[in-house]
Amino acid sequence: MINLSKKLIRQVAQANAQFGLIKDGDRVLLGLSGGKDSLALAHLLNRMQAHAPFKFDLETVTLSYGMGEDYSQLHAHCEEHGIKHSILDSNIYEVSGDTIRENSSFCSYFSRMRRGALYTYALEKGFNKLAIGHHLDDAAESFFMNFIHNGSLRTLAPIYKSKRGITVIRPLIFVRERQLRDNAIQNELQVIGNEFCPGMKLSEKNVKFPHAREESKQLLANLEKEHPKLFTSLKTAFSNLHTETFWMNQV
Repeated sequence: MINLSKKLIRQVAQANAQFGLIKDGDRVLLGLSGGKDSLALAHLLNRMQAHAPFKFDLETVTLSYGMGEDYSQLHAHCEEHGIKHSILDSNIYEVSGDTIRENSSFCSYFSRMRRGALYTYALEKGFNKLAIGHHLDDAAESFFMNFIHNGSLRTLAPIYKSKRGITVIRPLIFVRERQLRDNAIQNELQVIGNEFCPGMKLSEKNVKFPHAREESKQLLANLEKEHPKLFTSLKTAFSNLHTETFWMNQV
């Protein structure tokens, strides 16, 4: 039996209450990579489904990139804990050699292809919401990446509607990454490697690894040493925007 901390359960419930992520009658699909983040979310949503005062459907799906991945252990884990799980086969790895641009980030490429495949699967199967395992650290890193490299102030929305019509939700948006790491260790979960970039086999190709996220992660780690409440402030700031103070064109 998975022992989920009360804090994790509370944070997901708070995010759901604040942003209306999952409501009565929703059909929710979770993209399950098998890493510590999405695996924790699978158990948290499975628990929510059993205890929430409303009813919703929940299923998980793992995308295979066509690299010979073995998800039998992950599938058995889901079956053991009563989590509906499917494996979606694709040829993303095969076609990547012809479609990825030279000197581009293949991790970004795989991320785009993964998201597109999940959108298509969710819509075909009649799901109205797609849950993904991004957490507060991801949101903070994305903010600094956009700020430093793109000159924009943006981060990860807890809920948004994609151009394809599926609503994307991030129930872990209030959760720190270290909590999810601790959860995996305490429950002895056998997680699957690199959640962010599964295309590590492409390293022999003339494509580059993304450095911006790692730089942002290190920057935040250094800042947090000096300012222990950094992430508490960032979490508050993301909901406390004073847009009138920015240099926006006024009509």
